[in-house]
Amino acid sequence: MEQAEKSKNSLKFFNTEKRTKEIFKPFDDRMVRMYTCGPTVYNFAHIGNFRTYIFEDVLRRTLKFFGYKVMQVMNLTDVDDKTIKGAIAHNITLQEYTKPYIQAFFEDLKSLNIEPAEHYPAATDYLEDMIQMIQTLLDKGVAYRGGDGSIYYAIGKFPRYGCLSHLKLEELQTGASERLTADEYDKESASDFVLWKHYNAERDGKIFWESPFGPGRPGWHLECSAMAIKILGESIDIHCGGVDNIFPHHENEIAQSEAYSDKIFVKYWMHAEHLVVENKKMSKSLGNFYTLRDLLEKGFTGPQVRYMLLQTHYKTQLNFTFSGLESVKAALQRLNDFIQRLLTYNKGNEKGLVGPLVQKAYHAFNHALADDLNISVALAAVFELVREVNAISDTQNMSVTEAQEVLQAMREFDSVLGVLNFEKVNEDIPDELQQALLNRTKARENKDWAQADALRDFIVSKGYLIEDTPEGARLKKTENI
Repeated sequence: MEQAEKSKNSLKFFNTEKRTKEIFKPFDDRMVRMYTCGPTVYNFAHIGNFRTYIFEDVLRRTLKFFGYKVMQVMNLTDVDDKTIKGAIAHNITLQEYTKPYIQAFFEDLKSLNIEPAEHYPAATDYLEDMIQMIQTLLDKGVAYRGGDGSIYYAIGKFPRYGCLSHLKLEELQTGASERLTADEYDKESASDFVLWKHYNAERDGKIFWESPFGPGRPGWHLECSAMAIKILGESIDIHCGGVDNIFPHHENEIAQSEAYSDKIFVKYWMHAEHLVVENKKMSKSLGNFYTLRDLLEKGFTGPQVRYMLLQTHYKTQLNFTFSGLESVKAALQRLNDFIQRLLTYNKGNEKGLVGPLVQKAYHAFNHALADDLNISVALAAVFELVREVNAISDTQNMSVTEAQEVLQAMREFDSVLGVLNFEKVNEDIPDELQQALLNRTKARENKDWAQADALRDFIVSKGYLIEDTPEGARLKKTENI
């Protein structure tokens, strides 16, 4: 694809802080520094989590597609209220409790073909950096020690507080008499938040770290700021997460990071909308709570789940249904069947019809991605190309060289989508099925429709479908994605 078609200057993203689409211009034209909030490793990640992680993966792949290099950090929250509670309940160390969930998370990333980030920092590996950041905030007078021994951030000392969530500071509950030690809380509970949570034996068991402020552990909000600044620098290009992170988590990150560095913390904030199940909030109590592993156990594949999670624009709420997932299976099957057709295409005439179609698809795909990752329009461009090229190949008005050109276009599209299979399927079809197909062809030629239908049903019962092509009927497995 011509570089002019993928101009970096054409990229526009919706910036949560500015509430508008902006032309993307990173601090360094050669490298995009991106921080993405990762999992709290107290349980297996659910499909709502992965909706956000796949949005971030599509963003990462799109940046690379348009010629940027990416330095991505995805943190692992291994110390917070939930992980400590879990470790104590199981009477094991924090590391013993979180290790299997960290391992499972990376297995799930692989199943969903999510590209590895450059860094996966665990909060417990950056305690010294967090302590140093707290000390600086204390020295600057924007943090203070509470009566319970914990260190708090005084949001009243930061005039920009509320800039991301667009909450007005004067409408929030503030002051030393109203403080929060919980890692997560609602909008209605906004107040000074904890930077260092003082050790409480009843609550924390044996889990604590020593610091100049006494024994305890860092607050969840502080962890991300410290790791982002340590690895990516004091000002980064993009910070991502789900919409539930906007307040208080990301709002608090801005406050403590900018008070610490006296610099703008993040240039572009991007957030993915929630996933719901059958138009209801996903909840274990409603019986509609699914991890990736739940879906794999039901027979769906990683590429199918990935496709389901990426097909809706990231700023639109995604309604998950099993009927929708079945539709995704069919759509993905169609794309992979098309690729198999291109891989095995071996005859035809060049009429000059394919090139313009490929260029049209390139332009539509690029334009859609550049417009704030408009994935549904990008997918529509791909399916339009499939439809048009199938029609041309049916009449053999396409050369082998042109088929390879289309195949290369599909590879480029999949560098963003990450769902297609380009391995040639060499199916070892049993002899009895090959013979059944041959007998069915003869039965149809003899107009013995009952026999032809019986042979078709026999073939289907063995897990194969009959596909009619211009080259004749052929068999394919019902599921080959």
